[in-house]
Amino acid sequence: MADRRTQVAGSSLLGVFARCTESLVLVPPEASERSVEMLSAGLDVEPVVTVIGSSSVLGSLICANSEGFVVTRYATDDEIRVLEEHGRVARLPGKITAAGNVILANDNAALVHPGLSDIACEIISETLGVVVRRGTIGGLKTVGMTAVVTNKGILAHPRISADEIKVLEDLFGLPVDVGTVNFGSPLVGSGLLANSRGYMAGLETTGPELGRIEDALGFLE
Repeated sequence: MADRRTQVAGSSLLGVFARCTESLVLVPPEASERSVEMLSAGLDVEPVVTVIGSSSVLGSLICANSEGFVVTRYATDDEIRVLEEHGRVARLPGKITAAGNVILANDNAALVHPGLSDIACEIISETLGVVVRRGTIGGLKTVGMTAVVTNKGILAHPRISADEIKVLEDLFGLPVDVGTVNFGSPLVGSGLLANSRGYMAGLETTGPELGRIEDALGFLE
């Protein structure tokens, strides 16, 4: 695929407005037909158009992997029924509701916001079928926005510490690299969608940034 850059709903914050797994990409109704086609092709997945909590910021409010979805507690029953066609679904309990912002997960493990309760961690573990550990990335608690993890690699915030890298490597069993998106944003989770099949980045992402993404996530031959 020639172009790995696009927008969703007029924004380069792909990871805020969309969420992908190994088999699907969730996109809001505002996404153009062209951007939906590009995301579907770039990630080699089926597109699913929906909202969550009556909001279009799907990436911020949903964490997902091949087993299921952990969503904001404001998700409606109708919205949850849409997701249940593709896996297990659970609402994230407690005051912290932006599940996509505070959970970093692939098909094997999840790093979560240090403030999540034991009950929330149990729900995440059971719903996604993963080992869960609390932690930070670059000293930030919103780990879902500070990194991207697939089943092949991890791209993280440039200010990640050596101790935090070790936690990620031990938890996920994957190599960790650092990078930026959208012309220098360190919040790589906000501007990048990726799985083991492919990736798509925000429109402002530079060539060198794309190269780092491809290297970190295992797309270089």
